[in-house]
Amino acid sequence: MGTALLRRLADEPDVEVHGLSRRTPDDVPPYQGVRWTPVELGRAGAEEVLKSAFEKADAVVHLAWLIQPSRDERLLYRTNVAGSAQVFDAAVATGVPHLVHMSSVGAYSPGPKDRRVDESWPVGGVSTSSYSRHKAAVEHMLTKFESKLLISRARPGLVLQSDAGAEIHEYFLGPFVPRFLFGQRIPVVPVPRGLVTQFVHSDDVADGLVRILRRRPEGAVNFVADPVITPDVLAQVLGGRHVAVPPRLLRGLANGTWRLRMQPTAPGWVDLALKSPLLDASRARTELGWEPRHDARETLRALLRGIARGETVEASPAL
Repeated sequence: MGTALLRRLADEPDVEVHGLSRRTPDDVPPYQGVRWTPVELGRAGAEEVLKSAFEKADAVVHLAWLIQPSRDERLLYRTNVAGSAQVFDAAVATGVPHLVHMSSVGAYSPGPKDRRVDESWPVGGVSTSSYSRHKAAVEHMLTKFESKLLISRARPGLVLQSDAGAEIHEYFLGPFVPRFLFGQRIPVVPVPRGLVTQFVHSDDVADGLVRILRRRPEGAVNFVADPVITPDVLAQVLGGRHVAVPPRLLRGLANGTWRLRMQPTAPGWVDLALKSPLLDASRARTELGWEPRHDARETLRALLRGIARGETVEASPAL
């Protein structure tokens, strides 16, 4: 997401970017011309580094988030929740006027799959997903800072791009799932009927972030692309036929293979996919003039190609 935002900010000649990351990328576009400061959120001393970097900033965009190792929730919490608190404290301490936080559909409480909800839907998270619990915890933490600076919360659906293919394969599927399968037709797609999701391309989310930086809306903004990906649409993209399976079967398979360390995705991700609500992106369209350039099917196909080819951004070390 950070790389996509840098690509988009390259089209904004009046913007000066100061990047913060665990490791400094190579000096090539879109990282070229950016001042870089190394920092690891959650570690002692990170807040002082953040304060120094935030001096005189017009806005801070907080994109950092740790997904793996999924079996070490204390480590994830240290970066995602405690680390986010350091970002927010540093922004207030240095007088940053605008904070943009990358939240997620995962922050929302369980909701409907037959209609869309707007940004007023509760952010209680899905209790069995550590990712969701952490996203919701940070959302609630942010309310304590709302009297001190303007806060915008971007809440996208599942963000995909072809360049993330290698990382997504490693972080979510693991070495026992061959990459070449994603370049083939999959004749049978066995997923529950309730596995209904929404995707959005990272470049479209990046455009939404720039519009947030320009127009400074207060509160949350959903970002999703059409169409909604139902099991039938998923099967169509994969070139096969949907076969409905019980949710308990899919979760049990995910849980068993995760506990056996055959793949890195905790079963909470299945719960999140089954329980997260469908989002309404009307606010992004009406208040920001945002319109995704990539539809959800195209975005999913791009990711599948990226996984099959092992695509990544070589100049940016995997974090």
